[in-house]
Amino acid sequence: MAPTSLHNFLHAALVFLVCVHAADSTAPVVDLGYARYQGVVDAKLNITTFRGIRYAAPPTGTSRWQAPSPPSKVAGIQQAVDDPPQCLQGAEGTSPSNPLTVRDVEQSEDCLFLSVYSPALNSTKPLPTIVWIHGGGYALGAASFYDGAELVQESNNNVVVVVIQYRLGLFGFLAGQQIKDGGALNAGLLDQDFALRWVNKNIHKFGGDPNKVAIWGQSAGAGSVLQHIIARDGRTSPRLFRAGITSSTFLPSQYPYNGKIPQALFNEVASQAGCNGTESLNCLRAVDSTTLADININIILAGFAGTFTFSPVVDGSFITQSPTDAFSQGKLNTDILLSVTNANEGALFNNQSAEYDVAQYTRNLFPLLGDKESRAVASLYQSLGSPVDQVNAIMGESTFVCPTYLLLDALSGKAYKGEYAIPPALHGDDVLNYFPTFNEFGGTLRFNNTDFINAFTQGFLSFAVNLDPNNKLRPSIAPVWRTWSRAAETELVFNETELGAPHIAPANTSSTLLGRCEFWKDVRYLIGH
Repeated sequence: MAPTSLHNFLHAALVFLVCVHAADSTAPVVDLGYARYQGVVDAKLNITTFRGIRYAAPPTGTSRWQAPSPPSKVAGIQQAVDDPPQCLQGAEGTSPSNPLTVRDVEQSEDCLFLSVYSPALNSTKPLPTIVWIHGGGYALGAASFYDGAELVQESNNNVVVVVIQYRLGLFGFLAGQQIKDGGALNAGLLDQDFALRWVNKNIHKFGGDPNKVAIWGQSAGAGSVLQHIIARDGRTSPRLFRAGITSSTFLPSQYPYNGKIPQALFNEVASQAGCNGTESLNCLRAVDSTTLADININIILAGFAGTFTFSPVVDGSFITQSPTDAFSQGKLNTDILLSVTNANEGALFNNQSAEYDVAQYTRNLFPLLGDKESRAVASLYQSLGSPVDQVNAIMGESTFVCPTYLLLDALSGKAYKGEYAIPPALHGDDVLNYFPTFNEFGGTLRFNNTDFINAFTQGFLSFAVNLDPNNKLRPSIAPVWRTWSRAAETELVFNETELGAPHIAPANTSSTLLGRCEFWKDVRYLIGH
């Protein structure tokens, strides 16, 4: 390169660097009191993003298995431009490997971060806010999996979106008498609650309205929404959200914290860590997080196929009683709900080429069920096809579908029910419709039809903004979505025709399905519901 050309090149590079620095220096800064965070503006989309805002202190060392606490104050401006480290990841029962261990995003026990996506940072009119709670069986998942800007765009820039992280696996959901005596049960749920309180206090600084918050989650995220609806016997103060949205509500067995199974899990963790004895909890707090992460994965992998081992418990304070009892008593933190399930929730969690004894499968899924109850389940489901079809239905209905109807029953007349039925309508198949860049867990967009996707997503977003999926943010082909009640059990089914055209229409909820749900309700104490 000639000297003159080199000089021109260096001058241009210097100008570029100065311009980049100048652009960075004018990027928006939000003062949270304990820290100032600088975000990034996408001028084309008119969305400002803040990735990786710390909302709680590191839950490490003596703070392990304690309730979250406020972050320490930090000086200077913190850059909120990168995804935060993921919480330490687990696995799924009998999985040969953890699919999330090879990633560009770091994993850490210090992971209580959230990300905010705002189209109205300087708006004088605050916008409704969606708080997204990720799924993953309370063992997997992270904020980095979800681009909240996609929900903002789908709402025509009418919402602020917050995507939160929370402690997973044994870090977030280890129970037992020792945790009750010396720590905090349901730490992962308390993280979520702490994040919701952060939103209540701070979202106005991002253009959001703290009085118009909808919490939305998928799978364990939807199960988390269920937990927050019944938290503190429905007396959470201040009111942290006005509406709940659930996509495939996940309700695994939720036993009393010191029940046989939660206590056995604590004892197993302590044993594998070499922490037996009266000081087992203090010993566990001194164990390296990498060692605990390995124990977490080992215990989950040893669990029954399709299960995740560590999950919420009835703790006597945050969750005071079984979800079914809470719903029947109407002790709820919201009075309006939108819930969608998938038509084939259970198949993803079972080996489709295996031979099953249906009664034995049921006992493995719910270890407290006796022989009488497991044979009753086999009889109840025997008309639903092959043994594989039956266990698919048992898993899907007992763990995802029937818990959704528990929610709907509790909010009868003030709720909307939908079904995602695009074949094969597996658990998680719906996510790519509202998060198009979601690429975890091997999901596939089953029906790439713009009119269908718009109609499906607008139900959620219009409900979050207007508390009514029919008061649409943008036109769609969806018909009127009627409210669900036990007097008029109608839901909106999202499907396609044989010729590949969208088919979205109301349908009556199956009375035989609701009858099977009544069975699961009757045995709720044995299955932890």
